[in-house]
Amino acid sequence: MSSTIALIFIGVAVLFIIGIKFLSSPKTARYGNLVAAFGMLVALLALHKTTGDYVWSQGWNLNYTLIAIGTVIGLIIGAIGAYSVKMTAMPQMVAMFNGLGGGAAALVASLEFLRRAHGLEDVAASITVPMLFATLIGSLSFSGSIIAYLKLEGKFEKPHTFPGQNFLNGLILLVILGLGGWLTFNATGGNAVTAFIVMFSLALFFGIAMVMPIGGADMPVVISLLNSFTGLAVAADGFAINNLAMVVAGTLVGSSGTLLTLLMCKAMNRPVTNVLFGAFGSGGGGSQAGADDLAGKSVKPIQADEAALLLAYAQRVVVVPGYGMAVAQAQHQVRELSDELGKRGVEVQFAIHPVAGRMPGHMNVLLAEANVPYDQLYEMEAINPSMDRVDVCLVIGANDVVNPAAREEKSSPIYGMPIIEADHAKTVIVMKRSMAKGFAGIENHLFYKDNTRMLFGDAKASLNALIAAVKAG
Repeated sequence: MSSTIALIFIGVAVLFIIGIKFLSSPKTARYGNLVAAFGMLVALLALHKTTGDYVWSQGWNLNYTLIAIGTVIGLIIGAIGAYSVKMTAMPQMVAMFNGLGGGAAALVASLEFLRRAHGLEDVAASITVPMLFATLIGSLSFSGSIIAYLKLEGKFEKPHTFPGQNFLNGLILLVILGLGGWLTFNATGGNAVTAFIVMFSLALFFGIAMVMPIGGADMPVVISLLNSFTGLAVAADGFAINNLAMVVAGTLVGSSGTLLTLLMCKAMNRPVTNVLFGAFGSGGGGSQAGADDLAGKSVKPIQADEAALLLAYAQRVVVVPGYGMAVAQAQHQVRELSDELGKRGVEVQFAIHPVAGRMPGHMNVLLAEANVPYDQLYEMEAINPSMDRVDVCLVIGANDVVNPAAREEKSSPIYGMPIIEADHAKTVIVMKRSMAKGFAGIENHLFYKDNTRMLFGDAKASLNALIAAVKAG
């Protein structure tokens, strides 16, 4: 590789890092995407295969024509998706795009392996291992992301388990690894092709079997984990075909996705293994956790006009959005209510739990789409110390992330999970359709607190009623 090309790729790596850094804030996320995309464009134009020559020095041929066609088609599909897909469907779109990335990485490695397996080139173990790794991880990410997409669509949101499922999954993984080990040293010939196809098929099935037992509310962790898998597959592709841009980009995505996965698991006080193998939310013994403590207690309903009066005469209001707000597509009503309260001199803040919703940053995305100012959004750690000075905490469709059982009930399956301490506010208004349990399958102690009032109904309809009552007052 020439010194010029090496310098270009150092610049590309810097652009990728800057892009990911910008993605850490809603204010700069759009610029982060553009910076990273520009870096990939530079990488695409800078290098041709393994020769270290510029694309334009090689002359235009069919491969570049296909690349150009694919790029244009991708731009068109991406633009259509960006303008047509509703913000409430972003989790599904993220899962789908991640799956396609993993599938593309698996196809690159598969085609390269099969090309060499037919004897066109000698295959060294140092090249075979990255190709097999990329095929395994990429295909797993593809099929797993498709299942995640279907779960987010509500096709089968609850965990699907059967006795011995983890044992079967472990057996499949051992077979895959065994085939991979054999192919490492037997990478040519018809037997190698057959074994590779079997390994590829089993990897696709393993992705399905891995995600099916996981409940819909754990999808933020699953999407983040599968995203890291896609990054690792891309990095392995880079090693296999000697493309430094893929190595850098894939490593950055893989490491950042892994870190995000661990941070979200920490926010739920659960290890990754529990998310992947625990079938959490399947309605097991946890459904009765703390039920005896609530015996004889009842909730206290409130009407929209009463709730509006409390909100309008408060000095400080904290809104805790959850998945129920996303389902009702009520983010615009939330922003309108916030604006009306702001006109009355009420300080309105939004408390965001790390795993609220169905993808990382789900609530941030929805509120940003409704043009809620970024400086009104507060992370859980920032808002909790001052919750006892909040006049009204308005909980919209959140459940487990505000459940005091995580702090009070040692037998609860969510005990130890960091929560937004809504119960510390002077008054709590919880907006829910019904008394249905959250993902953990347990009763929410918050609903029965003396300072809590329940506003039942569809979130959008209830918010419209609150807005009308605040305006009328």
